[in-house]
Formats: sequence, C-alpha cells, structure tokens
Amino acid sequence: MGKVSITFLGATQTVTGSRFLVSSEKTRILVDAGMFQGTHEIRRKNWDPFPIDPSSIDAVVLSHAHLDHCGYLPLLVRNGFKKQIVCTKYTAKLAAVILRDSAYLQMEDAKFAAEKGFSRHKDPQPLYNANDVEETLKLFTSITFREKIVLAPDASVTFYPSGHILGSAFVVLEIDGKTLLFTADMGRDNHPLLSPPDEPPDIDIDAVVTESTYGDRLHETPITLFADEINQALKRGGSILIPAFAVDRTEIILMALRDLINSRTIPNIPIYVDSPMALTALAYYRDAVKTDAAELRLGVAEKWKTTDPFDPGNLTELRTVDESKSINKLVDSSIIISASGMAAGGRVVHHLANMLPDSKNTVILVGFQAAGSRGRSLEEGKTEIKIHGKWVPVHAHIARVESFSAHADANELIAWLKKIAKPEQAFVVHGEPDAQEVLAARLRSELGWNAIIPQSEQSFQIGNE
Repeated sequence: MGKVSITFLGATQTVTGSRFLVSSEKTRILVDAGMFQGTHEIRRKNWDPFPIDPSSIDAVVLSHAHLDHCGYLPLLVRNGFKKQIVCTKYTAKLAAVILRDSAYLQMEDAKFAAEKGFSRHKDPQPLYNANDVEETLKLFTSITFREKIVLAPDASVTFYPSGHILGSAFVVLEIDGKTLLFTADMGRDNHPLLSPPDEPPDIDIDAVVTESTYGDRLHETPITLFADEINQALKRGGSILIPAFAVDRTEIILMALRDLINSRTIPNIPIYVDSPMALTALAYYRDAVKTDAAELRLGVAEKWKTTDPFDPGNLTELRTVDESKSINKLVDSSIIISASGMAAGGRVVHHLANMLPDSKNTVILVGFQAAGSRGRSLEEGKTEIKIHGKWVPVHAHIARVESFSAHADANELIAWLKKIAKPEQAFVVHGEPDAQEVLAARLRSELGWNAIIPQSEQSFQIGNE
C-alpha cells in the first residue's frame, strides 16, 4: 500500500470551481471539473493553466451536472485529457445540455463584447467553444447508482443518490487501500420529486470532503413567503422575475406554482419559462417521471401518470430569441422564470435590464448567490447593477426565498455526516469563508472530527495527518 494524496484545485474559500485531484503512486483521479463563477477575480481562475498535465489524469468522476462541477471539462479535454468521464445516466444527459449552453453563451458573449466594444480585450474569446464540448461528450461513461466501477488497477468508485438534482450523487472513491467520501452537493429530504439522500455506506472511511454552501445557515423561509411576494407584486400591478438555475430549480418552482394556483393561493396568471437550457432539462425531468427513474420518490411516477407536474395551467415555453423579446412588451402581470440562477448570464440578464427600473416589479431570488454575481449584488441591496457595460437602476422589489434550496443546510449536513464513523480527516470545501469556518467548528465540537479548511492547491496525504 502506497501513499495517497488529495490536492484541492477549486471550491476553496468559494462555492464554485469544484476540482479535487486524488493521487496514488500509480493513478490520478479528478473528482469534478467545475467552472469558477462569481467575481471577476474568481472567474479569471478559469484561464489559469491547469496545475498538472490533463493527459496524466486517468479518469474524471463527475458528481452531477451543475456548471460549477462540470463546466471546466471542455477545457480539460482541449488541453489533453482523453480518458473516461464517469457519471450517472441523467448527469450525462444534463451535462450535455449545460455544457452546450455554456459554450454557446460564451461564444455569444465574446461576439457581443467585440461588437459593442465593452471588453478590455481587443479580440475577446470564449473559454471554450462548441467543438470542445462535443469532443468532451464522447468521453462520458454512464453507470448506475450503488454499483462499484473499476477506474484503474488500484481505484474504484461508487455513486449514491444525493437528492440534489436529477442524476446527482455523493461519491465513494477507493484508491490504493484508502477510502474517500465526497458529499459533492448534498440534497435535502423534502425534494418534491427526488428521494432523500442515501445514508452513507457502512464502511470505514479515511477522509470526507464535504460541501458547506449553507454551513452557517438554516433554511427557515416558509413557502408562504413565496406566495406573499407574488401577490404583493400583483397588487402593485407588476410582474415577477425569478432567476432560476435551469436544472432542477426551474422544475421545483413550476411544481410550487402549480400547487399555489390549484389551492387558489395565487391567481392563475401567465407563467413563462424563458431558457432553452431549462426547457431541455425540463424534458429530462418529464422523462424521469414517465419512466419512474431510480432516484425518484416512491409513488411519484404513479401520482403524475396522467398529469404534467410542471404545468401550473397557464405555462408558455419560450424557445426562440424573438419569443423571449416579445415578453418585454407585456402589459399584463406575469411570472417569468429564466436562467441563470445567479443572473450571471443568459436571457435573465435582458429581463433584469427591462424590469429592474420599475418599482411595481419584483425579483425573487430562489438560490444561492455567489459573491460577485449580479444576484448577490441584488441580494445585498445595491441600487444599480451593471448589465452589458451599462448601469441599470434597481427600483424593483428584491426578495429572497430560501425554501427552494436544493442544498442541505447546516443542521441537515451535520445530521447526515454524523452517520459516518469518525474519519481520520474531514475537509470542508464548497462554501464561502464564514460558512466553511462555522461548519468546520461544528464538525470539531459536535462530532469530534479533525476538520480542515484547505487552501487553493494545497495537498494532504490521506491517513497520515
């Protein structure tokens, strides 16, 4: 048995850019290959040279399809990685949607910046292009939950449902006699479609790598606040804009709106989903319900056998640019759901530019807003935000509703981690500094764990701390 180490290449002191390199004397496994999002300083890290030769990596293990976990893959492939990318079936399907959209948006943003001249670069370029994505997708290998798969002579991996989004998993990686558990993004027990996260396997674990997105917070916002915010906007004669992650969050929002309309808690006003990526993801969620996918709650498929759970009754799906532009001229109140969830890009940015100056309107933030994102600026009460090189005044009402979070909160994380026999090491990642510090302190005081907050590119030997 040789030495095993882990190097933290992302998601340190931030929620984005998950990249964890696990190495034995013979093998290198990269767990997740996420894109950095947020402030300009953080986003610039995407352009930094990868610390090792990508061609030397023996496999990538992908926990789920969110951009901060899969968005760096095309650049990894462009720079020489040619081995398999292992994930679950729906992660592979959704990652294809997200990566194609990511490449398209980057190419369009670079083109727009060049045309309008607001980039500091003479010839702005995307991080990667559509061809890079297609080459990446050729490397995907789909596996089933709870099945141990050999990655290399001394390494294997098992995926367990995490209840975060469709296809999401927490990961158990065994390499050269050491066992590491990665929570990735841990879901909650109350997802309307997905089963709660599996309990951790009853095995000895040497090291745990845990997320801490809400490591210092509890999800206490009642769903009634969501309805109240909608009704108050309607009383003002305004419309509601919901920046929502295209995968899972849009689906959960639609189901909540369906329930609120059916119970007559809110009126049956027009609802628009304006995100091609969200609509493609929605098709996969409908497919999962139709086929009774393995990660669904018991009885979900039967309940929705004859009814669309995602159609509140007045739903319009906007696919083309012209359709998207048309709702900027709406007179009657409506609800617009559009990506991205942190308002970093996509069609929601144009809707913000149109709706923020009007005090009758409401913007409801329904997910985590990373530092430096437009969503975070709105959450913090900024009076103007920059959109496509211009400052847009914020007169609309800004609300935050946390009841839709697909991340476990601090107490939920502790309750789940408590079920693991005390590991030799625990690494706290995927959170902002305060959240990491609070969760690490609780792991030490409540569970007696050796909790470590790693720094960027810091390496640790597993089992020898």
